[in-house]
Order: sequence, then structure tokens, then C-alpha cells
Amino acid sequence: MLINLSCGVNAIIFASKLAQAAESISFATRTILEQPNRALENGFNPMPKIKVYTAGHCCYCHMAKELLKRKGAAFEEIDLTGRHDLREELRIKSGGRNTVPQIWIGDTHVGGCDDLMGLERAGKLDLLLAN
Repeated sequence: MLINLSCGVNAIIFASKLAQAAESISFATRTILEQPNRALENGFNPMPKIKVYTAGHCCYCHMAKELLKRKGAAFEEIDLTGRHDLREELRIKSGGRNTVPQIWIGDTHVGGCDDLMGLERAGKLDLLLAN
């Protein structure tokens, strides 16, 4: 039996980075989370549509979805497990990438989990989610 320890190590690193990110949430994000928003009450969703292509028990998929959840971002999850037709569609749509997760925020192809985490570390994820 082959055990992939990198997922466990990455999960620990992710948890540490997530804790750091939670401490440095921007004022604008805190305002949105802490105060009622009339636009949301009226059914308006200020965040762009997010699609996350996942598969099986992928730890990277889980980490990416957890970050989006912590950001309060609603997303559509498309599970590719056993779906060769959807995998081929994803490969074409993503410019040849075969790995999961693959994430789109609005019309922007973010890429995979590492790409999403990179946006978060660079302070660019909140901006992308706000557009």
C-alpha cells in the first residue's frame, strides 16, 4: 500500500497559512462579514460564479474548497470521479491541465490549489472574489 505523506504535510502547512491569513483579513472583508449587507438580503451575490473541478479523495481539492469556504465564497463543485467525458472537457478548457482541482473564478482560470494559495499569499484572492 502506497501512502502519500505530502498531503498530510501540505495540510499542516495549509492550516498554518490559513491561520496567518485569518489574522490579516482586510478591513473591507471584515466589514462584509460582520455587517449585514442589503444587497445580499435582496438576493444579489457580489461574488463571481466559481467552479471547482474535483475528484475523489483529493487533499488538494479539499484544501482549495476549504479556503474558498473560509472566504465565504459559494462555489459549484464538479466531481470528475469516473467521468472521462468531463475530464476531457476540463483538459481542453484548462489548456491541457489534467490535475485537480481546477478552479475558475468568473471567467478567470485560476488553476489548481497551489495557484489559489499563491493568490491568497499575494493578497490578490480577495480582489478576484470581489470582481
